[in-house]
Amino acid sequence: MGYIGAHGVTALRRYKYSGVDHSYLAKYVLQPFWSRFVNFFPLWMPCLRLVICFKEVLLFIPITLIGFMFLVTSALLAYIYSPQLDSPPPRWVHFAHGLLLFLYQTFDAVDGKQARRTNSSSPLGELFDHGCDALACALVIMAVGSTTMCERDTFWFWVISAIPFYGATWEHYFTNTLILPVINGPTEGIALIYTCHFITAIVGAQWWAQQFGKSIPLFSWVPFVNEIPIYRAVLYLMTAFGVLPTFACNINNVHKVIQARKGSMVLALSMLYPFVVLVGGVLVWDYLSPSDIIRKYPHLVTLGTGLAFGFLVGRMILAHLCDEPKGLKTSMCMSLLYIPLAIANVFTARLNDGVPLVDEFWILLGYLVFTTSLYLHFAISVIHEITTALGIYCFSSAKIQYDDCNNMCIQVSSTGNRFTPFVPLEC
Repeated sequence: MGYIGAHGVTALRRYKYSGVDHSYLAKYVLQPFWSRFVNFFPLWMPCLRLVICFKEVLLFIPITLIGFMFLVTSALLAYIYSPQLDSPPPRWVHFAHGLLLFLYQTFDAVDGKQARRTNSSSPLGELFDHGCDALACALVIMAVGSTTMCERDTFWFWVISAIPFYGATWEHYFTNTLILPVINGPTEGIALIYTCHFITAIVGAQWWAQQFGKSIPLFSWVPFVNEIPIYRAVLYLMTAFGVLPTFACNINNVHKVIQARKGSMVLALSMLYPFVVLVGGVLVWDYLSPSDIIRKYPHLVTLGTGLAFGFLVGRMILAHLCDEPKGLKTSMCMSLLYIPLAIANVFTARLNDGVPLVDEFWILLGYLVFTTSLYLHFAISVIHEITTALGIYCFSSAKIQYDDCNNMCIQVSSTGNRFTPFVPLEC
């Protein structure tokens, strides 16, 4: 199945990224640090020349991918030391979570600077970068669940991280500019999370399970709030003062653009449908589940849904890059195909004394395999189509050319050197 048509190829060739970050933390603290840190990377990255078996080859190492592997390591630590996110891991694990997240943020920010520094920016780079960020939502929250011991509420933390991300991507699709407000998730949000990891390494994970009123006496007089755990109070506060206002701004900005272009707001809102159904479907599955899947397998549910979310975001970004007509993309609904099967299996438990037709662990594992396969198919297919359309190599704007002997040569934009990856014996 092809994802990019002839019109999309033309749009890719003229696409230019536009983004604005109004964060004061980024402007006065992090940007100066990132501008210095990027100088540690040599100009040949992401292009590395190697000689293997007397043949000169190119190895492309995108900085974003290196940063993404830090998050994978963090998520693995969370799974190993807190399988159900209800027990405190060793304190060094909290410190590792914070350090790995800080490194991810740094590498993710430096990747764009390195691309501009080496003149290797491309639409594929943007798609890959934001695609990793979409998957990062799930991996970051798995570590957060380990640190705060929030059990099944881990999924809700993922929801409130995914809503602003999806809203920003949706807004970018219509306004053609990615606008990050003064306080935003990629900057202040991530900084807050790794600060919490570092603090937890000192005070211990049990602090998050205390009642909010006892931990912070200032709020002990407030009814309801003083009795809930600290992590749940944080969840409610972030939703009320962070997520909802941010998403309201996304809708308002899109509405202004729709009005100016005399378009249909219904078509614009229809692009939110797959995300709403995805979250709603998983919650219905969990509600009907006889084994309480989110409490018993929080990592699998969060990761599987995070991969489906990554597909939705990636498909929307591709639609933006290819200047596709505004409105719901039916292929986005492919990520929803498995959930009705899972819910149907849960209903069989009602007819069989609480025992489903297939054990829910295997259904959940199948969900993870399905979403992983769907995302990998999308990623591999789009990488192949974009590199073919633009005549570039993966993760680089290096141009693929051929010499007089019809041997493949690559023009590396960062150095301007032209060489043959596979040296012929004779010409």
